[in-house]
Order: sequence, then structure tokens, then C-alpha cells
Amino acid sequence: MTVSQTIPDRYAQLNELIETEQLYPHFQPIVDLRRGEILGHEALIRGPEGSELYSPLILFSTAIECGLESRLELLCRRLSLEAFARQSIEGKLFLNVSASLLGTPEHREGLTAEWLKSLDIPMDSIVIEISEQHPFDNHGLTLEAINHYKRMGFRVAVDDLGTGYSGLKLWSELQPEYVKIDRHFIHNVDRDPVKRQFVKSICSIANGVGSKVIVEGLETRSELVTLKELGATIGQGFYLGLPTQTPRMQCDSEEWLPRKRRAGSEKDMAETAAVLVHPAPALSFDDQMGYTAKLFRENPLYDILAVLEDGRPIGTVHRSDLLELFSTQYGRALYENRPVTRILDTKAIIIESDTSLEQVSRLITEQDAVYLHQGLVITKDGHYQGIGNVRDLLKKITELKIRNARYANPLTLLPGNVPINREIDGLLKQTENFRVAYFDINFFKPFNDSYGYVKGDRLIQLLGELLTSNANGENFTGHVGGDDFVVVFRTDNWKECCEQILVQFDQAIREFYSPKDLEQGGIWAASRTGESVFYPVLSLSCGVVHPDPYRCVSYHEVAELAAQAKKEAKKRDGSYLFVSRRRKLRVN
Repeated sequence: MTVSQTIPDRYAQLNELIETEQLYPHFQPIVDLRRGEILGHEALIRGPEGSELYSPLILFSTAIECGLESRLELLCRRLSLEAFARQSIEGKLFLNVSASLLGTPEHREGLTAEWLKSLDIPMDSIVIEISEQHPFDNHGLTLEAINHYKRMGFRVAVDDLGTGYSGLKLWSELQPEYVKIDRHFIHNVDRDPVKRQFVKSICSIANGVGSKVIVEGLETRSELVTLKELGATIGQGFYLGLPTQTPRMQCDSEEWLPRKRRAGSEKDMAETAAVLVHPAPALSFDDQMGYTAKLFRENPLYDILAVLEDGRPIGTVHRSDLLELFSTQYGRALYENRPVTRILDTKAIIIESDTSLEQVSRLITEQDAVYLHQGLVITKDGHYQGIGNVRDLLKKITELKIRNARYANPLTLLPGNVPINREIDGLLKQTENFRVAYFDINFFKPFNDSYGYVKGDRLIQLLGELLTSNANGENFTGHVGGDDFVVVFRTDNWKECCEQILVQFDQAIREFYSPKDLEQGGIWAASRTGESVFYPVLSLSCGVVHPDPYRCVSYHEVAELAAQAKKEAKKRDGSYLFVSRRRKLRVN
């Protein structure tokens, strides 16, 4: 069949589908990644099952070729709204709207509003998705239409961000409530540093301008975990739920949502931002500046107050900004009845209460100096808890350092067993993705007996320095005791770091031997039974485990897994890296 024959045939099929309304709305869940709750659904359309036009891609490409796109889209919109109302689906409904068709005659003004009224669907439950793939027209009709939708009470989302050059322009012009990152940047984001940087940047921009980011195309747990680390809070994709005609109202989140903490096993709150919380009053989005001044007078200890929308902070107001505004001639008279959002600072430092103090410190030092004395807003699951200040943070970190120093190894000054176990337990309870590398020097005792404890101590200190310099500040290095060390890796380059450590150790160890022993490749020393045995030049064994935080209950299990991995590494000759596939202990 030729192309010229195909289009008329498809035109006839599509025309018949539209006339007989043989189109079937499907709904895919959009999920809050922090709580595992379904926030809404995107309406998708399918043709008759088994037909050539079942696929939405073929369905809409055919409509474009045949000039039926506008008719098809309007029918899809009406059928989706009817199915949404008929099934009493909770949450928001995301409707795809082609920006290039908003100004066409078929899109009669007020038509969608009429449908919503007849179906008893609130306007604020509808999110209009505008795709970057359909850019604005030169006459501004689309922008005018979108602003009309927003004035009526609809929410707006920019879809497919990243698929074209005009995405940021579209974002700035529409000022949408939601931004959906195209699935291209989500696929394999856990393995692609460029994609991670893109997503991280978009999340940062969104936080600054007050938009919510939705990541599309989530297909694996590893992608989800990575995206949460990058700041994504809302997701959509096959991993979270397939499109279906009869959607479920609850998300199957047991596999990826952090478990509720078991009684008696809560994370040590002395190490988190929870200890910084002062229960300060907050402002609502529409409070006036006169009321804000009253709150500042009644609360002289606070230099900032949080501004909330639906219980979630969207920024802060600074005492100094308000005083500066009121100090001008007629300032109070001019501004005291104006909304507080006029002086809203959307760059406020907002931190979850379970964030470690170390992470809080790192985050604050990365900010501009002007923000260091302003304080921070602390939340729990996104909801406002109170205000914290940098002075309390410095005090708590000093206390932690003193406490940890009690458990530090006196030779290397690295954290000992108690801090190591606390670190691993904390990561397990937060269901973090991490690896534990267990390092052990092979044949260290004969070397120590032969060369003396002074040189042996120097060697152990050298290994501690190698581990610390390669692990860098993002990971945790601990000294179990003797010649045993661990590094808890939270970064993706763990394997490269371990391999580099082994290479550097092999190079450095030669400086500890005499020329004669180097020439013969080792030393003769007494074994445990008193016999003279030849021991080769020292080497370093490393066993790495990747604990499953959903199946390992405590550091005891992780320590056992790591010890087994180290034992396997020591079976090999020379310096060796063994990566275990086991993620949990076997149950007898």
C-alpha cells in the first residue's frame, strides 16, 4: 500500500472513531515521592484495542496529517472529564492541551468551563498541560488564552521541558504551577551525570520561582532514589503506576517509600536539624504587612518569619526589609495594607527536620554571605515546623565533634566503632543508597613484628590518610581498629575510589621496606606456630557490599556482610577489590 493510500484509509478510520466516540480515556497516577500519596492523574487516550489507532502516538500523528487534531483533542478532553467525574477520581486531573490549537475556532472560549460545570468538577482540580513541543504563535494568542485559563481558576503545567530550545522562555512567560521534565532526562538518570545535573538545576530553579517539578518516565527504583536525592518530589511513570481506565486511589509504595521507624530505633535526633527548631509563628500568603510588623514586635528574637501556603513554606520575610520599607516617608501608610508577598524572599533556606547537621552546615556555607545570619526554615514532610539559626547550628556541631572525639581512634583520629555503627544505622533508617568498603592490610602482623610498631603505626596512619583523601568529605571514613578500616560511600564513584586506593597503597608501601627485602619481594618472619615463613610485600584487601536498606535491620547485619566480602578479597593474591552481590544476610 502506498503512502497516498495510507492517509485516506487512516483518515476514514479516525473520522469514524471521532464520530462514534470510540476513544477510551486512561489515567496514569502522579505521585508525591515523599509520602507515597497520589496527587492526581494525567488523562491519556487510547483507540480501540487491537486497532492500528490504539497507540496514542499513531492516533495523534494521524490526526495532524489529516487536519483532525483539534476535533480529536476536544473529544478526548470531554471524554476524559466525563470518565473522571463518573468514577469520582480524587485529586487533580492533568489535561494535555496543544498550545498551537488554543487560538483555533474549534476551541470556543468557555467550552471547558461549561463541561466542568455540567459534571460538577471544580476548576481548581484541573491542570492544563501545555507542551513545549507546540510553541507559542507570533501573535500572542496562546499566552492570552493561557492567562484566561489561569484567571478562571485552572492550574497550568509546562509539559516535556527539555525537548526544545524554548522551554525556559515558555516557563518564564507562563509562570506555571507545575513543570514536567521530559522522560529523556529521567531514563538512566542514576547512571548519567549530565542528566543528574540537568534535573538538579531544574529543581533548583523551580524552588526559586515557586513551581513544582514533576519527573516523567520513572521506570526503576534506582532512578526514583536518585531523583529524590536531586530534589524531585513528584513523579510519574510505569514504576509508579501504569495508565489504566479504572485507576486505583492508593499508590503501591512499600518498595520505595521509607518505612516508618520502628519503636526504639529512631534516628539520633541530636544529629539532625530537628534540634534547631524554634516554634516561631508564621504568615499566610495573603497576610498584610501591618500584621507582619505586629508579629515581629511580639517576637523580637526572630529576624525572619516563614510565609506558608497550605501549611508549606514558600519563602520568608525579613525584619530588615520590612523596617526599611516602613522607614521611608509615608512608608507605613502606603504599605501596611499591602500583602506580605511584596517583600517575600523565595530564596529562603528551607530544610527537612531529618537532614543531618553536617548536611545543613554544608548547605548553608554554599549560600551567599547575606543569608548566613538570616536563619533557616525547618519542615517535616514539607510542612512547616519552625525557625532555626546558624548560632545554634554551630553550637550543636561543636557538641557533636566533642562527642565523636571520645570515640575516635587515638592513632588516626578517625571515627571509631560507635560513630561507624551510628552512621550505618542512620543510613538504613533513612533507606539511603550506600555502599560499605572494608579495608584490611594483608600480613600486617609479621611486618609489624619485623619492622617495629613505630613503622607499623606510620603505615596505619598512611592508610587512614589515603582513605580520607580519596573518599573526600561526601563519604564517611572510619577506623575499626588495628589495620581494619571502613569507608561508607554515598557517592557513585565508589569503585573508582577503591581502585585508586589500592593502586596508591601498592606504590606507597615500597617506601616502608629495605632495599634487600624489596629485592626478594618480602620478609622472612616467625609464623603463629614459631616457624620461619616468607611473607610477600604487604598488600591491601577491600570487600564492598551494597546493603538493601529494606532488608537489613541494623549495622550488625551490614558489618557481617562487609566482613564476609573482606574475607573473599583476602583469598586473592596481592591487593584486590571484591564486590559482593549479596545485599542481605541469608536466613537459616
